[in-house]
Amino acid sequence: MIDMDEFDVAVIGAGVIGLAVADELSQKYGRILLVEKNPSFGQETSSRNSEVIHAGIYFPPDFLKTEFCVRGNTALYDLCRKRNIPHRPIGKMIIATDDEEVARLNTIKENAEKNGVCNLSWLDKKQIRSREPEIRAQEALLSPSTGIIDSHSLMRSFIANAQANGVTAAFRSECTAIRQRASGYEMTINQGEYRFLTNTVVNAAGLHADKIAQMTGIDIDRSGYRLRYCKGSYFWASPAPRLNHLIYPVPPGNMEFLGVHATLDMGGRVRFGPDIEYVDAVDYGVDEGRKDLFLQSVRKYLPGIAGESLLPDTSGIRPKLHGPGEANKDFIIKDEKENGYPGVINLIGIESPGLTSCVPIAKYISAMVAPYLE
Repeated sequence: MIDMDEFDVAVIGAGVIGLAVADELSQKYGRILLVEKNPSFGQETSSRNSEVIHAGIYFPPDFLKTEFCVRGNTALYDLCRKRNIPHRPIGKMIIATDDEEVARLNTIKENAEKNGVCNLSWLDKKQIRSREPEIRAQEALLSPSTGIIDSHSLMRSFIANAQANGVTAAFRSECTAIRQRASGYEMTINQGEYRFLTNTVVNAAGLHADKIAQMTGIDIDRSGYRLRYCKGSYFWASPAPRLNHLIYPVPPGNMEFLGVHATLDMGGRVRFGPDIEYVDAVDYGVDEGRKDLFLQSVRKYLPGIAGESLLPDTSGIRPKLHGPGEANKDFIIKDEKENGYPGVINLIGIESPGLTSCVPIAKYISAMVAPYLE
């Protein structure tokens, strides 16, 4: 038998989750390999989002999304301060433009308080105008612990720390086969270019996590792991409205997404999005023809925005576990020992608030792999 390199943990995917996991594990264990099919880290979902640090307001109290987001909000701010990662706790206004939306705001506040988010406050029309002169709304909820972050700096911090602790990062390295062995797993990279053995596999492959799970032998349809690609496009504004907070509309009742919102980046640029469009393949082009739909959404709360000021920006793809019109589903984070694959940790459907949740998710994964490594 050909000798192969051996690792304790193989982390598949160098998005923000895979990087956070590699960083966390590197503080306890050696022989960690991080594999990523792209030329560098964070080139898919992790770098194509609103870069928002969420508070944990919307999802049901029993969701992992809720637990990790609430804990992650504090943890991410702490990490930013510790590692000098650019961030700004600028706050978010969830705005209601009619009586029906005001009623839904009440429900949102009640749910947030069940989640442990108890610092939301009401703003009336005069208070909204004082804080955001260009916004038109009847009432709003202010979330002071919502903010923005430089996600690239965050990811760079994770990988720098992981590599300093001995993690090997292999880019342009696509996992093409996983074979269970008597002890651990044999993984194949780039159709046989490289093979190695590992005790545990952490599947943090984002958009491709269902395909990786399938490689191990899991029936992804029976398990409910098959992902749907949900595209979200962004437009930016020039000239830009003068905004001081993130501005979110009241989301649809099924929480399929949070609505076309107005965000600020670390440079102060105003972007609108994302919208929602289910697609069959990954395509990051922005259709300028969607601008009218954006204007219709944005003018509900920002009536002064001019059509000619909206310009196509970028887009991202969400790895969703539900389809169009269906209720939001929770993260799947599971050790597949019950399916006969002990030490395979699958993370499926890690979309928003994945960025906010990355630190507690990494700690959760560390606890899951511990029985196999200690």
